[in-house]
Amino acid sequence: MGAPSALAVVIPARDEAERVGECLLSVQRSLATLPAAVERLVWVVLDRCTDGTAEVVARALGDGRASGWTVLEGDRPLGRVRHAGVQAALGALRHHPVAGVWILGTDADTVVPPGWAASHLAHAAAGAAAVCGVAELATTSHMHPRAVARYRTVVAAQRRSGSHQHVYGANLGVRGDAYQAVGGFGPLSTGEDGDLVRRLVRAGYPVVHPVDVRVRTSARLVGRARGGLADLLAGLGEADAEPA
Repeated sequence: MGAPSALAVVIPARDEAERVGECLLSVQRSLATLPAAVERLVWVVLDRCTDGTAEVVARALGDGRASGWTVLEGDRPLGRVRHAGVQAALGALRHHPVAGVWILGTDADTVVPPGWAASHLAHAAAGAAAVCGVAELATTSHMHPRAVARYRTVVAAQRRSGSHQHVYGANLGVRGDAYQAVGGFGPLSTGEDGDLVRRLVRAGYPVVHPVDVRVRTSARLVGRARGGLADLLAGLGEADAEPA
């Protein structure tokens, strides 16, 4: 398929006024490293926000010529929230062939490194239809020490093997035509990222799981989606807690 001609970063945000500004700044810095020929877009989905998230997003995105946002009012599963952002981004980039658009997802409580977007595009140019990167924890001081040790063991094993089998919505890229061909994110409240990747694999699209494409995400123990990373971390802490 060749290298994508456009890249859209889609970010769902629900009451993330304290974190989304840092997320957007990191994303913008990463996009600034891309070749000038690659059109880039940032699209935020404001999901039933009741705090100052919308104001922070509006200030961070500026005049909106290379950015935008969608406001959602009704309750809907996270998969539909992400899908709404992808559809809006593809619409904004409709002057590009859909096969030339790389959809890159992260979360509002995540910070990406400068080389993040370029790393995704490099894998796309090498033939990947989807890239499942790694999400590291930003801080672990509030977690049980044994849970932290277990998590670090998993991360160390991933680095040694050069690959992993996890799927994180905070670090997931997919080619636009592949996304559309399998129906995009499904109407799931959790696991929507893994579900999308499984359908891509079943459809025969090449999916890679590199360990060198990394982001840092919040290690909060109370998350926005049931069954997500926050619930996993909380469960590790409960499992390792000493009896009272």
